[in-house]
Amino acid sequence: MRVGFGVLGPVVAWDADADGRAIALKGPRHRAVLARLIVARRRVVPVSRLIEDLWTEPPPGAVGAVRTFVAALRRALEPQRPPRTPARLLVTEGPGYALRADPDAVDAWRFEQDVSAAATLPPDGALPRLEEALSRWRGPAYAEFADEGWARGERSRLAELRLHAVERQAEARLALGRAAEAVPELEAHLAEHPWREGAWRALALALYRTGRQGDALAVLRRARALLVEQLGVDPGPELRRLETDILGQAPHLDPIAARGDAAAQVWADATAAYDRTVASGARTRLESTAALLRDLSMTGGGGLLTARRQRVAAVAAAEELGDPELTARVIGAYDVPAIWTRLDDPEQAASIVAAAERTLAALAAVFPAGPGTPDHEAPGHKPPGSGTTAPGPPGHGAPAHETGGHEPVGHDAIRARLLATIAVESRGGRSERGRQAARQAEEIARRLDDPGLLAFALNGVFMQSFERAGLAPHRDATGAELIALAARHGLAAFEVLGHLIRLQARSALGDFAAADRHAAAAERLGERHERPLVGVFTAWYRALRLAATGRADEAAAEAAYRDAAARLDGAGMPGLERGLLPLALLCLRVERGRPAPIDADLDWGPYAPWARPLVLLAQDRRTEAAAALRTVPEPPRDLLLEALWCLTGRAAVAVGDQETIARARAALAPAAAELAGAGSGLLTVGPVSRHLADLSEALR
Repeated sequence: MRVGFGVLGPVVAWDADADGRAIALKGPRHRAVLARLIVARRRVVPVSRLIEDLWTEPPPGAVGAVRTFVAALRRALEPQRPPRTPARLLVTEGPGYALRADPDAVDAWRFEQDVSAAATLPPDGALPRLEEALSRWRGPAYAEFADEGWARGERSRLAELRLHAVERQAEARLALGRAAEAVPELEAHLAEHPWREGAWRALALALYRTGRQGDALAVLRRARALLVEQLGVDPGPELRRLETDILGQAPHLDPIAARGDAAAQVWADATAAYDRTVASGARTRLESTAALLRDLSMTGGGGLLTARRQRVAAVAAAEELGDPELTARVIGAYDVPAIWTRLDDPEQAASIVAAAERTLAALAAVFPAGPGTPDHEAPGHKPPGSGTTAPGPPGHGAPAHETGGHEPVGHDAIRARLLATIAVESRGGRSERGRQAARQAEEIARRLDDPGLLAFALNGVFMQSFERAGLAPHRDATGAELIALAARHGLAAFEVLGHLIRLQARSALGDFAAADRHAAAAERLGERHERPLVGVFTAWYRALRLAATGRADEAAAEAAYRDAAARLDGAGMPGLERGLLPLALLCLRVERGRPAPIDADLDWGPYAPWARPLVLLAQDRRTEAAAALRTVPEPPRDLLLEALWCLTGRAAVAVGDQETIARARAALAPAAAELAGAGSGLLTVGPVSRHLADLSEALR
């Protein structure tokens, strides 16, 4: 049974497989437990916290009561679960419980996804998404828990997001020439929320565009009177400017007939013609799909997630046709610049790597490597399988005619794209195959003098440049070459990539003046070429810069990190979401000589092994911290390598683990001139040299 949950109104649950049949949740305490777990967003809520939240003065049997509530909820939510088998949905973990609901199982989560996705869409795409999002509301969020402290912050956040969605919906209707539809909605909105200047502006503009100039001016005067008399503030510049423009009947206020938009019409005509003229089973459709998915991946979070998912299906469909050249072109068309090395979907990446390896082997059987071409791995080579992409021109090389029994130049380019794909999708692993593939792709691309191919190959080189600490200067050089190459040949996406790589590298080297310039350049390119995900990375960079330069107290730096983390919602990069904010806050505290945060609600995600010893130390549990430290693995070879080694070293010094201290010092020594973790562009634990000094002192 698939279960859905509703919190945008009274808390309810339903059977999604039975046409939304309501699930009985018993009494208010049962619903409170369920609501509290939903607020935690799949994280564990300790029993002690549940007791504090359920009762002002807990009764003597509170622990047993909570267990009873949970047992009843489990019976309601998983009625067909066999006795003595673990719960799948409401699980016991550590000191408490977690609701492992799917991302689309809770109406509030789906509402947030829809609003976030709408922000990346043009008005004609955003409007239906926003209408669907707002239709999910049945009343105030967590309606029966309005007075509960644990629900207050979530209720306020969702209410604010709803107000934003209502105003964004009105703006979309205005952009589509549907001003009359926006008027009653905005009037009702302002009757309940009269302090929102953006809504007053939208209402005045809607009235003006429906031929009601006098009413539009009256609305603006009413807004001014309300703001001045009730709040003692003057209207903002946008409201004042709109009043001036309406009085002067400025031409730019005329309705925008977006339904007749030239670009939209071209798209509609072209896609209709493609469907009419290209047979549904034609192989060229797969290549066109692959190119479209590549572009879709750079439109924002929703597009990126869809592109990744459909990419695997497109590659599988190409392989089914048994044509290795077609498969190679479909795989190689997705030359999407990747900037982050943390895994988003290891299984998906492994399937892409495996398909690329199979295709290389099949091509090698048909077209043996020619002189000067690096030999391919022997058929049957086992791919490493790790990694994903994030937001480059397809540049499919047209196959040349085979000559002299050797692989033609066109197939050299195809092979290089497959090798670069392997390098990008194998990032963060310890296998030599990813680095070997990166070197081979770069060699072929330079020999062929193909700018687009070289840019993609350099992306693979960057992704495979984490075999040890202290390689920021090497990555800086790769970024510089990418910027110059991309600027010369109009490869905008790879130019953005180059600036982000240099932003990271210069941050690692403490050169924030240069990093600022690269952040600004990346943002300008992102805005010009409609690449919204650039802002996610630059927001994190600015939080890092604030923390690293000591220009703000800890509270201000923490607030900046939290604001940056909010940008990850709906960004389509789950590998960046889980655990990153707690890790950044941990690094902030460690860098400033303070103990680790010990809030039980923190979801450390993949960083838990490195955080746990420090958390235990902060709880004065030294023996357990020492035991936990002995189980900590070596950090992944990625952008956080130095930071995680510093955290490991800090815990080792605290418990006197000489072996781990020596290992950490040896691993960090090549990065003595860098800021630990700053090469990620996300966070830092301060100068590596300071950690090395502490490690060396502990070994004396």
